[in-house]
Amino acid sequence: MKPIGKYIIIKTIEEEIKTSSGLLLSSEDANQLRYKKGLVIKSGSDVDVIHEKDLIYYDKRAGFTLLIKDEPFTIIQEKDVVVVV
Repeated sequence: MKPIGKYIIIKTIEEEIKTSSGLLLSSEDANQLRYKKGLVIKSGSDVDVIHEKDLIYYDKRAGFTLLIKDEPFTIIQEKDVVVVV
């Protein structure tokens, strides 16, 4: 699978979110956060800065999910990435 142009294929990472006092946020509270964490599987032909296996944070409202070989992947555009870790 190879994305075209500025598209990026990612695998969303579900993470537990802890407050500074050590409390775990519920999944409902975690859904209130604007950004999600993902692992880059493949970046498009026009993407220069983001590479395979990079951890990124992206806008949770961006992109769409596809089932490829019965596995869900999220497809986003390069402009939706806010941080590369």
